[in-house]
Amino acid sequence: MTPPSRRAVAAAALATLLAGCGGRAEDRATPAARGSERGGTPASTGAGAAPRPLARSVPVRLLIPAIGVDTPLLQLGLAADRSVQVPPVTAHDRAGWYRHSPTPGQVGPSIVLGHVTVGAYGDGVFRHLARLRPGETITARLANGARPEFAVTRVRTVAKAKFPADEVYGDVDRPELRLITCGGPHTGDGYQDNVIVFAALTGTAP
Repeated sequence: MTPPSRRAVAAAALATLLAGCGGRAEDRATPAARGSERGGTPASTGAGAAPRPLARSVPVRLLIPAIGVDTPLLQLGLAADRSVQVPPVTAHDRAGWYRHSPTPGQVGPSIVLGHVTVGAYGDGVFRHLARLRPGETITARLANGARPEFAVTRVRTVAKAKFPADEVYGDVDRPELRLITCGGPHTGDGYQDNVIVFAALTGTAP
């Protein structure tokens, strides 16, 4: 499937910013950026050198030791209304990678979505995402065996009505990661905010 254009992404963002997250199976998360098919060379962590981008390979797992996350990754696409799919609401909650975004380690923002709660099942896989702090490590496991590591650069909680779509989904010139869930007050219409974690590639794990 051809990745959505920036214009399509922006339109979808406006349509879904006020959606709930994790309360009902039909809820939708805010949409992710247009994808990237750019490859790269293996990462290098030589002294003083920025890590080089990795080749494209589907992520299969995500680990965030600081908040106890070790989750398989589903692949998410677009729903009929052009919003990004979210992981299903199940007892064994898992995060999902938006398959039209770069894979972790490629240049650009790789997008991972997860629930903060999963309805009657209780807490979601990203229930403690807002507790992350700059410098803490996130590791992805890719299908080709690579393990790109990222360091958190910042964590933001923003009202869904003011979701910074360009900042989250826009092009960047290095490999980055975006983790997105819901947060803030919960009403009958769902959570009012989004929690967004920004992270940058630091190298690869052995």
